[in-house]
Amino acid sequence: MSGEKKTKYMKRSEIITFGIGLFGIALLTGWMPDYTATFFADFAFKGKGFDPDFMSNMISMVFLAAGIIGAVCELVIGYLVDNTRTKFGKVKPWVGFGAVPLAVISMLVFVSPDTDNQTVAVIWMFAIYSLYTMVCCAVESPANCFGALCSPDPAERSSAISIASFLRSVGQSGGMVVILVVGLIMKAVMGQQQFKNAEGQGLDLVIATGICALGIILFVMIFFVNNRERVPFTQEKVSLKDAVKVVFTNKNLLMVSLTKLCGFGRGVYGTVSLYIAIYLLGSKDLKLGLLLPMGIGTAVGTLLVNFVLKRFSTKQTFILFSLYGASSLSILFFVSRGIGFNDGLIIPFLILNFFCGLQHGNTNVTPNIMIADCVDEIEYKTGKRQEGLAYAGYGLFSKIASAFTKALGPWLLYTWSGYLVSTDANVAYAAQTDATLNKLLMIYTIIPAIFVVLQAVPMFFYDMVGDKKDTIVKTLIERRAAAADKNS
Repeated sequence: MSGEKKTKYMKRSEIITFGIGLFGIALLTGWMPDYTATFFADFAFKGKGFDPDFMSNMISMVFLAAGIIGAVCELVIGYLVDNTRTKFGKVKPWVGFGAVPLAVISMLVFVSPDTDNQTVAVIWMFAIYSLYTMVCCAVESPANCFGALCSPDPAERSSAISIASFLRSVGQSGGMVVILVVGLIMKAVMGQQQFKNAEGQGLDLVIATGICALGIILFVMIFFVNNRERVPFTQEKVSLKDAVKVVFTNKNLLMVSLTKLCGFGRGVYGTVSLYIAIYLLGSKDLKLGLLLPMGIGTAVGTLLVNFVLKRFSTKQTFILFSLYGASSLSILFFVSRGIGFNDGLIIPFLILNFFCGLQHGNTNVTPNIMIADCVDEIEYKTGKRQEGLAYAGYGLFSKIASAFTKALGPWLLYTWSGYLVSTDANVAYAAQTDATLNKLLMIYTIIPAIFVVLQAVPMFFYDMVGDKKDTIVKTLIERRAAAADKNS
């Protein structure tokens, strides 16, 4: 009835602390892959005399292998989450108890062995980053599932996911702030020359990682204490075979997941962002100035998505933002080429970077809402609620896409662009040619724009919208009410 008061399941503080938990995770994991790549390439084994071309290729392979491992872990973790039964719920234990191991492993990524053996160096890179990827899966994937469990009301959970995604996007930029502040403090304490030497060894990255590692523990604990799961889990055990079947046979879940695979190259801009700040804008410290407008744009985009979803379906919203994202990246490329790589580029570049960031609000929010809807559809059809597996399916494709991204990004940067690595232990970054600078700009703009368009293609086949979605939600509410009456 229209005059009937709508039930509110979540307290306001829970919506905020859900976001705080995601903020803490993103504070560490949001920048780890990109800075790990530059640490491996520029700092970990500087002065050891290793073959730079071989090491560049190995770095690409490290991220490819870790991504494949992560994809397998997504399915395994999703299966385990759906078979977890504790007084805390099925998701919270993974997030709460996994924060400390993730913090420790993240620190170890930036502690390279002192070796002159190139083989040992390569083995270490493969081992440590693969381990980081596995532990990261065990925390991030369940944390993403919580949005489908926080409330049985689709509108309320969509709002909670949007706000939490906003705080997560702030956390991704927060890591950049930590790195900048650490650098400023080190420079003030050590002096310009000593800081330059320490920066040349990547010491600022190690300290910043330690601070973010403490942050993830603190913020995840706040989430763990204040939030609870409200959608009841079904009691049936799910076999691994059925788990895999769910991921690949539900059409709508598959379409949402394929957006990641089709758009895998949109993320290569992150690989080159540090070098855009150094070579095109003039300073490493401007990476924060570079990513902060994009991060703010992403945060604003998450709120904008919530507004757009009140007028359009999730399907329409995803397609609209994808077309906008490709257009904004293309504009950034042509404006940058028109102005040239000089001081006059800085302000226009940063302003346009904000507008490019708006599109990320879509990919941070809309798929998570659609996956929650797919969980409802799966429960409607099978009687089993499988949040872990549904998000694991999306995570599986995300990890495969990330593996392709992390293999493609370093290849584009260190091979295709002709990037020159510094061989001076006291100089962090070598000078580059104009041809290389132009290719760096393409990696940041045009190449991602192509993949932003491609990611929208699967959405044309998604149909968990409109009357179908409303009917399923209504039926599930009636089923749960009947089950509760029967058990009371």
